[in-house]
Amino acid sequence: MARAKYGDTVKIHYTGKLEDGTIFDTSINRKPLRFTIGKGSIISGLEEAVIGMKPGELKTIKVPSNKAHGSYDEELIVVIDREEFPSNLEPEVGHQLDIYQEDGGTVVVTVTNITEQEVTLDINHPLAGKDLVFHFQLIEIIPPSH
Repeated sequence: MARAKYGDTVKIHYTGKLEDGTIFDTSINRKPLRFTIGKGSIISGLEEAVIGMKPGELKTIKVPSNKAHGSYDEELIVVIDREEFPSNLEPEVGHQLDIYQEDGGTVVVTVTNITEQEVTLDINHPLAGKDLVFHFQLIEIIPPSH
């Protein structure tokens, strides 16, 4: 039976948890996650763990933050004048917003503090600085189309 290797397109079902057991994402009751090993479209720790697996095989791994969403960076905390905040939005602590960048991409920011004059935004990924645990199953290795 074939084993997953660099360059293969695969499908997996997964459940991602924090170390305390809190589930932050799962593909259960959704379509499996499809990606090509080596393209960098998912976190590197999970991508690397699929290599060598056979379809149907189960695995549980711990992915350190440096192979997930990186370390938490205090320099990615930004304080803006409340006047700069869109007038059609009322900021609330915990809200996540998409900020459009000059290059056309977007970045997700989280509102972490609000005063009468300022809004504090955290540009770190919500899982930055956290080690993650994934329980997953390789569902399929998709043959290349010719």
